[in-house]
Amino acid sequence: MALSSCTLTLSHSSLRRHVHKYTTTIHLAPPPSPPPHWNLPNPPVLPFRRLVSFPPYIPCSSLISATAPLLQDAGATATVLAGAYSLVRTFDTLTQRNLIQQSLSRKLVHILSGLLFAACWPIFRELLRGPLYYVLILILCALVFWRESPTGVISLAMMCGGDGVADIIGRRFGSLKLPYNQHKSWAGSISMFICGFLISIGMLFYYSALGYFQLDWTWTIQRVALVALVATVVESLPITEVVDDNITVPLVSMVVSMLSFGY
Repeated sequence: MALSSCTLTLSHSSLRRHVHKYTTTIHLAPPPSPPPHWNLPNPPVLPFRRLVSFPPYIPCSSLISATAPLLQDAGATATVLAGAYSLVRTFDTLTQRNLIQQSLSRKLVHILSGLLFAACWPIFRELLRGPLYYVLILILCALVFWRESPTGVISLAMMCGGDGVADIIGRRFGSLKLPYNQHKSWAGSISMFICGFLISIGMLFYYSALGYFQLDWTWTIQRVALVALVATVVESLPITEVVDDNITVPLVSMVVSMLSFGY
């Protein structure tokens, strides 16, 4: 490529009579040639690699709508607890000041507490059947078996410890599902059997140490293992949509325990 040149002509005033002129020629370097791809009709697009992945955007409205039922039920629960406490506190204060008799105060609390609870049903969004069944089983075991029978202790241990631990372990390590129930896992069922058995033995030892009943431990361990096995099998069956685990697990534990221990 030819070099471009620029010629500057300098004339000194005192040397105009001479023919000679002082000329200076400066050669300038050519501009840099453009990259080859500038002349292409469609320049190549450099590949872009995404190094950081961002989670999908979730609108705030979706989060609010998802948590609204939970917040409503939590607020309703707090309202009922506050109302019940205020009711009992009010009549207790009236009794201490001798404004009403204690027997009358107890009856008024008996009447108003149930009505207050029924009046608060509309503010709940739904009935949480699982916790309700859980509390009912606790009451049933306390009323029927109390401290004189190992059946109530074993039933509660299987429901609280066995079934509760099975859900936690199953959610965390339950990748291998049962062939007859894809909602249950081997890890959850095995953990239910082991934890239900160990917690039942621990609770029986605790009550036995307190003197409520005496047990032959070799025979007791075999019977508790049988109860844990039957309860684990029942918990793994695909019947959760029909009957809650908080009902099936303790009830079958009661039946097997009563047949095994005789009381």
